[in-house]
Amino acid sequence: MTTGLTLRLPPITVDRWVNSPPLTPDDLHGRVALIDIWEYTCINWIRTAPYVKAWHRHYADLGLTVVGVHVPEFAFGRDAGNIEQAVRDHALTYPVAMDNEYAFWRALRNDAWPAKYLFDTDGRLVDRWVGEGAYEQVESEIRRLLQARAPGTELPPVSGETTEFAATGEPSYLGITPETYLGADRGVPGSYVVAGDWRSEGEYVELASGGGELGLPFDAGEVNLVVDPGPDGPATVQVLLDGNPIGHERGADVGPDGVVRIDRARMIRLVAGASRGDRLLTLVTDQPGLRAYVFTFGP
Repeated sequence: MTTGLTLRLPPITVDRWVNSPPLTPDDLHGRVALIDIWEYTCINWIRTAPYVKAWHRHYADLGLTVVGVHVPEFAFGRDAGNIEQAVRDHALTYPVAMDNEYAFWRALRNDAWPAKYLFDTDGRLVDRWVGEGAYEQVESEIRRLLQARAPGTELPPVSGETTEFAATGEPSYLGITPETYLGADRGVPGSYVVAGDWRSEGEYVELASGGGELGLPFDAGEVNLVVDPGPDGPATVQVLLDGNPIGHERGADVGPDGVVRIDRARMIRLVAGASRGDRLLTLVTDQPGLRAYVFTFGP
């Protein structure tokens, strides 16, 4: 919650816009504004995206403007082509701003992905939410502000996405393996193992030559990896679970042959619906230049 804060919507000083000409606080005056701070490889944002899209779809014609502000976590996230592809992949139709230099991030005093900032029609901050969840609260506040903007406005029913979330509740992340970074800057020694000629850089580990393996002990139902195929183009990676080719517990990006094909820097879904316990994920590749950044997990 933002109790005690008096932040007003600052100038949206960014590098590039998609789906919209540049927007200013004056342009948004008179409308309710939801600022969604996102990063296209962040699993937490990916899980929240359906709700943000639903709010845009339900309320844009009634006075809500959603602005997605992409702020890169990794160097490849500064590439306009990568972000424009992500906008297409996720079917984002609302305005998107690329804040490569963190200017708007700093103006908001933001410190996390994803984060949502809701401003009223006068540009005053009403509330802030970080991470996943609280979708009922966000939509309730949007609806309240739209009614205040134009009393008597007939609003549609609460979005199906939010209604379903309210019925099922927040999944429990208790006991699952925490986010695991691989590079020299944030990697934790012993959290993963490699075989072959790997080198550790600030943001990632990179296969320098020949073939290599990357092993990850974990306890979770879902495993994802942020990865870049490297300068030599598309890469293939064989996925093993507990030493065997992955079968029915494969993630959405792994083919029936147990292989994932990586054509650009992105997040790939490796494991889904896995039984919990002490498991071992092994990735096998012969693509020098392949870079692995961070593993993320779900229940």
